[in-house]
Amino acid sequence: MSIRLLIADDHELVRTGIISLLSGTDIEVVAQAASGPEAVTLAKQHTPDVVLLDIRMNDTDGLTAIEEIRRDVPTAKVVMLSTYDNPTYMARANAMGAHDYVLKGASQEQLVGAIRAAFEGRAPSEYGELAKVAGTMATRQKQAGSDIQLTQRETQVLRHLALGLSNKEIAQSLSISIETVKEHVQHLLRKMDVADRTQAAVWAVRNGLV
Repeated sequence: MSIRLLIADDHELVRTGIISLLSGTDIEVVAQAASGPEAVTLAKQHTPDVVLLDIRMNDTDGLTAIEEIRRDVPTAKVVMLSTYDNPTYMARANAMGAHDYVLKGASQEQLVGAIRAAFEGRAPSEYGELAKVAGTMATRQKQAGSDIQLTQRETQVLRHLALGLSNKEIAQSLSISIETVKEHVQHLLRKMDVADRTQAAVWAVRNGLV
């Protein structure tokens, strides 16, 4: 039984490369989309098992399209595809129902593994980026922001962190020292009981801070 896949990416070379990468596997590409709206339309027409969705396209972003696909084709699993190893993108993708998040530099084994895991309804693949934050996603999904009390400065730092800014960029934006930023970040991670910045971004997105 083949896995029916819809590829959505605004670059033809990327789509062609993915099709070549999947050649000889049990994954059948049933449609290609070059934009978010086209991805939604084709998903409704072809009802694929999995949608491989670029997170950033010219006319719209994949995060907008994923909501419509999840609503109109609820049986389809969505795997986000991105050039960006960005914690906010990962957190938002998961919060909107993406099954996994794969970087465009992934190997055939990694890409196929993520698509198969999504199709089979298994936990995010070890090859995808969301496996890194699986624990946080499971435990924080229904947690309200009021469960953890943050100071105004901690909230400011967390918002900047969740947007993918570096410690230096946060320091410049808030007019504080890099050392102070580092202290705030470490305190935030302990207070939220998370292991790294990506998990902190997941928490921030789930609780509406960004």
